[in-house]
Amino acid sequence: MLNRSRYSLLLVLAVSAIAFVTSPAFGRTQLKNICRVKGQEENVLRGVGLVVGLNGTGESNDPTTMRAIQRAIQIMGDGQQGDLDELKKIKNVSLVMVSATVPATGARRGDQINCVVSAINGKSLVGGRLAFASLMGPNTNDRRVYALCQGQIVVDNPNQPMVGVVQSGCQIEADIFTPFYSEDGHMTLILDSNHANFQTAALIAETINGQYRESLSYSDDAAEKESDDLCQAINAANVRVRIPDVYRNDPVAFASDILDIKLYEHEPESRVVVNARAGSIVIGGDVEIGTVVVSHKNVVVEVEGEGSANAAALFSPIDVNQTNDPKLKNLVDQLNSLKVPTLDMIEIIRGIERNGKLHGRLIIE
Repeated sequence: MLNRSRYSLLLVLAVSAIAFVTSPAFGRTQLKNICRVKGQEENVLRGVGLVVGLNGTGESNDPTTMRAIQRAIQIMGDGQQGDLDELKKIKNVSLVMVSATVPATGARRGDQINCVVSAINGKSLVGGRLAFASLMGPNTNDRRVYALCQGQIVVDNPNQPMVGVVQSGCQIEADIFTPFYSEDGHMTLILDSNHANFQTAALIAETINGQYRESLSYSDDAAEKESDDLCQAINAANVRVRIPDVYRNDPVAFASDILDIKLYEHEPESRVVVNARAGSIVIGGDVEIGTVVVSHKNVVVEVEGEGSANAAALFSPIDVNQTNDPKLKNLVDQLNSLKVPTLDMIEIIRGIERNGKLHGRLIIE
């Protein structure tokens, strides 16, 4: 039996130079699956706090930490700020940064959400308890306290003992609203990055205008009808929608109806997504490749623009004359049949892309 490591594997992918026209690909989806309403975003609250109860893994020899302990002692009713030399002996306290993410739909006073605690000093937060932390909003000029935090810290990753979570440890102290329409009665739809393109934005505007044009009894004049359109695509990612008068007192119902619209979306651009760490390759079915020869380690890949050939390996000859299209998927299937490692396949795909023969967008994660 021949040794695989001593011989090169030869892969010849046969393709035809004759291309045939196919109908455009569409995918049916709801608007809420590919876009969101501007204003409905998550907000992060941040603040500084103290963790107590550490088993000698804290650090109070830091001036900032000592001042924080002094202030805490004073607030708790002692009235004395404490001697700095005495505070230096404390080893079960750590200064931490605390953050909490408010849902995109906002939060009301009394709601409890999780908060993340990250140590600024010390050695470990294991066994510690967040004594207190006051959180403010993302706008640094807004000094209002939006939440108070306290509770037992849970360290999920032993390899990162300086980061932990307090489950439901953040209590909202001020209502946080996320308005989804402007004062002039408009809302904006923002397409997800993987769906944002001029074709889809224009299609959304056309679909919304078509669905509401008749029901809102616009003028018969074509010019007036166009100016009265509810929706306008601003760019590839933003579509501005005017709330009709009949929905002016119920904008929630209008947003619900808009997001529920079914859209026959153009399929996004051809893409290949590779992740070397996870060893994954995700290929769109329409990704094609041009005439190219790639030699990598013990594999030689030849993609011909016309004629036909067989995929031959020293141990497993395979017929690949299965399609008239030079599809990347067919190439990967053949590499899999030859048991080529995923990392090597990724390098072959990158080589094809660098040569300008990958007819699609390569995304490396």
